[in-house]
Amino acid sequence: MSAQTTDSRPSFVWVALPIVYVVWGSTYLGIHFVVQTMPPLVSAGMRFLAAAIVLAVVLVIRGGPGVLRVPWRRLGTTAAVGVLLLTGGNGMVGVAEQYISSGLAALLVASVPLWLVVFRWSTGDRPPMTTIGGVLVGFGGLALLTLTRGGGSGSPLGVAVILLASLSWSIGSFLSARLPMPDNPVAASVYEMAAGGLALLALGFGRGETLQLGKVSQASWLALAYLIIFGSLVAFTSYVWLLGNAPISLVGTYAYVNPAVAVLLGVAFAGEHATWTILLGGLIIILGVGLVVSTERRAAAAPAPEPDPAIEISPEPADSP
Repeated sequence: MSAQTTDSRPSFVWVALPIVYVVWGSTYLGIHFVVQTMPPLVSAGMRFLAAAIVLAVVLVIRGGPGVLRVPWRRLGTTAAVGVLLLTGGNGMVGVAEQYISSGLAALLVASVPLWLVVFRWSTGDRPPMTTIGGVLVGFGGLALLTLTRGGGSGSPLGVAVILLASLSWSIGSFLSARLPMPDNPVAASVYEMAAGGLALLALGFGRGETLQLGKVSQASWLALAYLIIFGSLVAFTSYVWLLGNAPISLVGTYAYVNPAVAVLLGVAFAGEHATWTILLGGLIIILGVGLVVSTERRAAAAPAPEPDPAIEISPEPADSP
C-alpha cells in the first residue's frame, strides 16, 4: 500500500462517516413510503439484490471479472455477515415500520452502539471510559425519547421486532471486523447485499408476501429507487469500508445521529409529531456522539511509544508469505 493511500485513509473516514450519518437517517423515511404499498421483506430483497447487481457490474467494468474473485471461506463469512446485517437487521426494520413510526424505529435502532461496547468487553477489549460514558449518555437520550414515545407511537410487536433487528445488525457489525472478509471492501458489499437480498426474498415469499404491481404507488417506487442508489450503493458501501478502516465504537455512532435525521424527516414529510422530549433527547444523543467521536479520534492520533534505546531487541524471522 502506498504512503498516499495510507495517509488518505483517516481523511476518508470523515467523508464516509457523514454519508452514513445523513443518508441512513433518511432511509427510515424511504422505508416508510415503500412499505405503504409494497411487502416489507420482498421489497427489501429487491432493493439489495438490485444494488448488488449494479455494484458488481461497475466493479467488473473498472477492474475486470477478477475483482470479484474471493476464496470460498471468505465468501461464506461474507454471506453470513450480509444475512445478519441486511436480512435480520435492515429487513426487519421494514416489518417493524408497519407497526411503528419511522422516527421511533430509528430511535430504537440507536441501541446498536451499546451492544457493540458489550461485545467488546466480552472479548477483553476495554474501550476508554469516555467512550463508555458517551455510549451511556447517548443511551440516556434514547431512553428518554422511547419512554416518552418520542415522535410517534408504536405497538409492542413493532418495538420487539426493531430491537431484534438492532441485535442482529450489531452482531453482524461486530463479526465483520473479526472474520476473514474479502480484501476489497466494495466486493464485500456486493456479496453481502446479494446474500442478504436473496435471504430476504426467500423469507418474504415463504411468509406469503406478494408484490401486486398495479397497487404499488409512485411514492413507493421513488422511495425504493432512493433506497437502492443512496441507501445501499452509497451508504452501505461506505459503512462496510468504515468497518475495516475505523474503530467499531466510532462507526457505531451513526446510530445516534440517524434518529435525529429520521425524526426531523418524519415530521417534515410523514406527518409524525415532535415534542420537547424529541429536542431534549436529540441534544443528549448528540452529546453522546461527541464524547465517543472525540475519544476515538484522540486514541487514533496518539503516537505509539518509542522503544527504550537501552533495551536491545533481537530481530525475529519474517513471517512466510
